[in-house]
Amino acid sequence: MDIIYTLDIVGTFAFAISGALVAMKKQFDAFGVVIIAFVTATGGGMIRDVLINAHPITWIGDINYIWITLIGVAVTFLFRSKIAPLRKTMFLFDTIGISVFTLLGLEKGLAYDLHPFLALVMGMVSAVFGGVLRDVLTRKVPLIFKKEIYASACLAGGVTYLILANFKINENLHFIVSAAVIFIIRSIAVKYKLELPKVKIDVLGEPN
Repeated sequence: MDIIYTLDIVGTFAFAISGALVAMKKQFDAFGVVIIAFVTATGGGMIRDVLINAHPITWIGDINYIWITLIGVAVTFLFRSKIAPLRKTMFLFDTIGISVFTLLGLEKGLAYDLHPFLALVMGMVSAVFGGVLRDVLTRKVPLIFKKEIYASACLAGGVTYLILANFKINENLHFIVSAAVIFIIRSIAVKYKLELPKVKIDVLGEPN
């Protein structure tokens, strides 16, 4: 099995667990948990494929994504008490996931002859919009809009990928270096609690 595909599956599994945990915390029923897990795991790629008119949509063309999502939900149901406290482990998988999804989305955009900037946007959509849909459906402000350096890390990794494309280097090394940029930036941001500046304005004369 290709290493990139393996990482894609690992990221899908991690995002499915992330979505299932959020849904359980909100006390959704079993069907609701499955839907939120599925949206979290595949939503970003699905939106990307719809926007660039790519058919079949990834999870339709490869049923393994559905099985992996269902396995993620089952694991969460069975081992929730053990999984929930493993924030560092889940952070690791989540970060690997966004690193891989960003570059896979970027590559797919380029394969469909998009302008490099638009392909980069598609990479970011692939990486973060599953989480955005999850948060919207569970009535939360999406993480990328209020807190951690998340989409910005994806942007940096995508730009690195586009720059390295101008040099003759091994394709796997090209991918790994770009993914490492995303992983390192996000890890440093979380470790040191770095955030982008917040916009503060007075509303009807109220203080910031």
